Amino acid sequence: MIAKRGNIKEHHFAHVKETCRPVSQRVKTRNFPSLPLYDNFSIQLPSKELEVLKRLWKQYGSVKHPISKDLINLRWVFKKILELKNGGYYFTDLGKIAVGALSLSRFTEIQEPLILAELTKLERSLQVAKAASLSSYSEKLADFKIYQAQLKRILLNTLYLIEVQADDLTFHKIGVTSRPIKERLQEINYDMSQHFFKVNLNLLGEWEHRGNVERYFKYRYQKFNFPIGALTEYFRFRQIDPIFHDLQKMPAKVLDEVEQGILKS
Repeated sequence: MIAKRGNIKEHHFAHVKETCRPVSQRVKTRNFPSLPLYDNFSIQLPSKELEVLKRLWKQYGSVKHPISKDLINLRWVFKKILELKNGGYYFTDLGKIAVGALSLSRFTEIQEPLILAELTKLERSLQVAKAASLSSYSEKLADFKIYQAQLKRILLNTLYLIEVQADDLTFHKIGVTSRPIKERLQEINYDMSQHFFKVNLNLLGEWEHRGNVERYFKYRYQKFNFPIGALTEYFRFRQIDPIFHDLQKMPAKVLDEVEQGILKS
C-alpha cells in the first residue's frame, strides 16, 4: 500500500503492483454460501406479505381449513409456501416455517437434507473447476471451506434449555455451547447476578449436535422473548410443557459419514 496525498482526490491508501486484485461482483454483493434455513426463515418474503401469511395461518392453517384463491398471492404457490389440494390452498411445511408454526423435529427433518445437498453441490462445483482448471477455482474453494466451517460449527454445538428462577420470576434460556455445560451455567449465573439478587438455574435438557435449531427456536417462539438488559436469549412461557415437548420430540442427532468427516477436518 502507498499513501496518495494529491491535491484533487481525498487522501487515501492504494494497492500497488501484484498486491492489487480486482474485486469480483460476488464479493461486492457479499453473496457467500450459507446454511439453508439457518438464519432466514421468512423465505425472502417482504415483511408485509409475511404478516399477511401469519394472519392467514391463525385464521385457516391452525384449524386446517382450506384458504380460498381470492385470499392468496399465487407467488406463494410458486415459492412452495402454499399448495393446492382438493380445491383449496394449504400451508406446506416450508410455509409453516415462514410463520413459525412447524415443530422443531419436523424442521430438522427438512433442514438437514438441504444442508447436506448444498454441501454436495459446492463440492461438485469445486471438482469441476479444478478438473477444467477454471479461474474461478480459488473462489469456489473458498466457498466450500466457508460452508464447511459453518456446518462444523453447528455440529460442534449442543443445544440446551435452562429454567431460571430469579427473585420472584421464573423464565427460561435457550442457547448453544461447544464447551462443557457446567462452564456455560457459571457464566449464565454471573450474568443473572447482575440483574437479580437470588438466582437458581435448572438444566432441563441438552441436545448434542443441534446447533442448527437455536435460531429457529427463537423465531418460532419470538412472542415469548424476555430480554434482560442486553441479553436476548431468555423467554417467559405461559406453560413450559408444550415447548419442552417440542424439543423432546427431536430424535437424537446421529452423524453420518460426511458429518463425521466435517468434525474431523
